[in-house]
Amino acid sequence: MRDLVILGSTGSIGVQALEIVRNHPDKFRVVALAAGSSNYPLLAQQAQEFGVPIVATSGERSPLTSLIKGEVIDGPSAASQVASIPCDIVLNGITGSIGLGPTLSALSSGNKVALANKESLVAGGELVTAFGRDRIIPVDSEHSALAQAMRSGAVSEIKKVILTASGGPFRKRKELSDVTLEDALAHPTWSMGTVVTINSATMVNKGLEVIEAHHLFAIPYRSIETVIHPQSIVHSMIEFKDGSTIAQASPPNMKGPIAYAISEGERLSSVMPAIDWSMSSSWDFEPLDNERFPAVELAKRCGELGTAVTAMYNAANEEAVAAFITGKIGFLGIVDLLERVVQKLGGGAISQVRNLDDVSAIENDARTLARELMGV
Repeated sequence: MRDLVILGSTGSIGVQALEIVRNHPDKFRVVALAAGSSNYPLLAQQAQEFGVPIVATSGERSPLTSLIKGEVIDGPSAASQVASIPCDIVLNGITGSIGLGPTLSALSSGNKVALANKESLVAGGELVTAFGRDRIIPVDSEHSALAQAMRSGAVSEIKKVILTASGGPFRKRKELSDVTLEDALAHPTWSMGTVVTINSATMVNKGLEVIEAHHLFAIPYRSIETVIHPQSIVHSMIEFKDGSTIAQASPPNMKGPIAYAISEGERLSSVMPAIDWSMSSSWDFEPLDNERFPAVELAKRCGELGTAVTAMYNAANEEAVAAFITGKIGFLGIVDLLERVVQKLGGGAISQVRNLDDVSAIENDARTLARELMGV
C-alpha cells in the first residue's frame, strides 16, 4: 500500500490519478489533496470519496469547511505544506512554475515526486536534481517512455534520445497568423488543459520537454532530438551507440504514465487499453519544421545558457499564453515574445540559480518585460 499526496487533484492529471486509485484500492491510499479554488465541489467530492484527511487549497478555506470533514489548509503555500507530509509518493500535477515550490518542499522532506509539473525542472532544474534524480519519477508520457526504454541499456551506451511530438493542430496548416483560440485548443490526439494545449500548438510544450529531459536524465542538449509523430503512439525513443533504437508505444492515454510513476515502475493491471494489433494501422514520422515552429530550438538555446534563461522562457510564455487567451496578442506573437524577452534579459542572467528567491526574481523580471513589450 502506497501513501499518496496528489497536488492539482482537480486537474486532468489529478483526476486520472484518482481513477487509477479507485481501480486499485489495494495499492494506494490518498493522504492529502491540493487544488486551486476553481472547483471546490469536485475537490470536496474527491476528499469524501477517498476519505482524505487533509485537503489544501490556494483559495479560501471557508467554502470547503462546510463540505468536508477533514483538515483544510489554505493560502499560497498550502500545496507546499501538504507536499512535505511523509508519504511514499507526491504526485505533482500542478500546471505552471508555481509547482516548483511544492516540488522542492516534497524533496526536501524526503519524499519521492512523481513529476507532471515540467516547469519545476525548467525553472529550477539544478535545485530539483540536487536532491537526486532517483527521487524524481517522470509522468509526462515522453519522459516516462524514456525512463522505460532506458532499462534496455546503460546510460553510457546512449547516443541520443528522441522525443516524439504530435505536431499539434497546425502540423499541415501553412498560414498561422489568423489562428484563433478555438483553433489552438483543437488538439488532434490529446485531451489536456487550456495552457498545455496552447503550448502544444506553439510547440513550446516540446521545448519545455527538451529542457525537462536534459535535467531528468543528464542528457546534453545536442543529444536530444524531436520528431513529429502524429499518431502519438510511440511516445519517445532511445538510440544506442550500436545503432539500435528502443521505443515505448501505447495509445495516447495518460493513465499509463501516471500509473507507472505512482507505482514506482510496477505495472498495474487494466490501466488503459492496449494497442489493437488486429487492426491495420500506420505510424508516421517526420522531422520538425524549425522555421515554422522555432520554440524548440529556442528552448535548446536557452538551456545551453542555463536554468536562469529557461526560467525566463517559461515565465514569458505563461504571460504570452494568458494574453493570447484574452485576445491581447495573436498566435504568432507568443513565441515572438519569448524570443524578445530572452534576447533582452538572457545576456545578463544570473549564471547559477541558488534558491527559490532567485527563480522568483528572474521570473518577475521576465514577466514584467513581457507585459511591457505587449503593452499590457
